[in-house]
Amino acid sequence: MKAFLILEDGTVFEGTAIGAKKDVISEIVFNTSMTGYLEVLTDPSYAGQAVIMTYPLIGNYGVTPDMESGRAWPDGYIVRELSRTHSNFRSEGSIQEFLEKEGVPGIAGVDTRSLTKLLREKGTMNGMITTDSSYCLEEVVGQLRTHRIDSVMEQVTCKEIYTVSGQGLKVALMDFGAKENMIRSLKKRGCEVTVYPAFTPAELIIQNHPDGILLSNGPGDPESYTSIIEEVRKLYHTDIPIFAICLGHQLMALANGASTYKLKYGHRGGNHPVKDLSTGRVYISAQNHGYAVDPDTMDPKIAKESFCNVNDGTNEGLEYVGKSIFTVQFHPEACPGPQDLDYLFDRFIERMKGETSCQR
Repeated sequence: MKAFLILEDGTVFEGTAIGAKKDVISEIVFNTSMTGYLEVLTDPSYAGQAVIMTYPLIGNYGVTPDMESGRAWPDGYIVRELSRTHSNFRSEGSIQEFLEKEGVPGIAGVDTRSLTKLLREKGTMNGMITTDSSYCLEEVVGQLRTHRIDSVMEQVTCKEIYTVSGQGLKVALMDFGAKENMIRSLKKRGCEVTVYPAFTPAELIIQNHPDGILLSNGPGDPESYTSIIEEVRKLYHTDIPIFAICLGHQLMALANGASTYKLKYGHRGGNHPVKDLSTGRVYISAQNHGYAVDPDTMDPKIAKESFCNVNDGTNEGLEYVGKSIFTVQFHPEACPGPQDLDYLFDRFIERMKGETSCQR
């Protein structure tokens, strides 16, 4: 069956329908990872977006148990070629079957290189995936230009508090759309992890006396989460060690007077170089974000820049002055992506123990 991807600038790409057979309007973004497509599909940070995979062949090892949440989150999926066969001793089915089961429509046979170059030149755009060949371009473009992503936090956060047992330090995880590997990264270090819904009052977390707090990744415009920012500000004013990742990094910065802005086309993939400004060492990181913190708007008496992006110079981390708080824009837990920055979880453990941070 033919399918069409229509962008808000009027550009149309034609391909073959894959996954669920339904129309969808979404923000169109691209991911440059060469593997880990299942982790991408189950990352809650993609709620409200349709994902282009720039790697040309997707699905060759099928569906494995490597999920970062209990379901698929992207509104749509766009690939150059969907593998007709899959082979892996851990495979539990095909990507086509998975997309159908999860209700995710997609399109294959698209020139994803040309599509990605277009988004890099013009910036992220809204788009529609449809199998209706009788669409009215003018009408669709009008819909796309007024489309907004709303209420995604309510969709991705857990509905109630739950605890993952452990024999070590007690960590409170604020679930803004947390990936499972954040919990696994803490659990393998012996931590007991209590996961809290995004809109949990700070007072409840504080009264439970955690050894540390982790603010997770998540979708959406960080400046729109005003009530959550207020609770994060309360957490900042405690003496509890805090580690924040991606959206959590942005919310902590907003809670302390900085501002954020939307990137032209975002950083999404497992090959983004970041520099540790304290050592000059460069690491390859996994990233998934469309917004960034403006470090020039942060009072240097409150926080100092700790990491920057080697490609475009954008902020990738902050160290808070006089506080046991550090935050990063990238994903040290990866999945998919390199494990270069996994040591930051060890740094968090040391902070919770009251030890000096490790140097790498």
